[in-house]
Amino acid sequence: MKAGTTPLDLMNARMEAAHIRPDLQESLRQCVAIHTSPAPGLLIGAFMADFALELLGADPAKQKIFSVCETPKCAPDALQVIARSTTGNGRLKIIPIGKFAITVNAAADGPTAEAVRVFIDMKKLRNFPVIESWYANSPSYDKKTMDESLQQQIFRAGRDILSYEWVRVNIFGRSKWKPVTCSVCGEPVPDYLAEGDRCGACGSMKYCEKI
Repeated sequence: MKAGTTPLDLMNARMEAAHIRPDLQESLRQCVAIHTSPAPGLLIGAFMADFALELLGADPAKQKIFSVCETPKCAPDALQVIARSTTGNGRLKIIPIGKFAITVNAAADGPTAEAVRVFIDMKKLRNFPVIESWYANSPSYDKKTMDESLQQQIFRAGRDILSYEWVRVNIFGRSKWKPVTCSVCGEPVPDYLAEGDRCGACGSMKYCEKI
């Protein structure tokens, strides 16, 4: 890296070299800003979200988009920026299956909706050996020496490592609930999150001790 050249400068140059359209370049920069680094999974997730929206013919600036992410790593941040689906607005669900895949649908009136599932295609990945090595967590991938070529290959690949399928999903969103009081801590929680007479923090999701 030349003196005065930042990682963002390099990323911008690589996006230009890969002929990524300007609006997607800006979305990628926004993803990096919220994620705080140009992580490979974030960049791929951005291409996935952009592809899914195009397939749906949906515009998140004009309609509500609902998303399911099959991994908690990196891709959720791309969906929050590009699809405007967030955990806070109730339109992003993260299911830690362990697959690098997303499912996206527009708002619907009924109990189900047609959606598109976008995923990394292992057969297509063979054409991009550096990405394949990184994705497989292979010992052959050396982060110190291969990060630069990995980012270049991700931008060059774009959607070429992705496939999609049309699926039907159950509509999720805000449902009616009533508060119940935990018998241990005395704090209220929604009834659908209670574990018997306890809240999750006093049950299976306990993560801290009072001091």
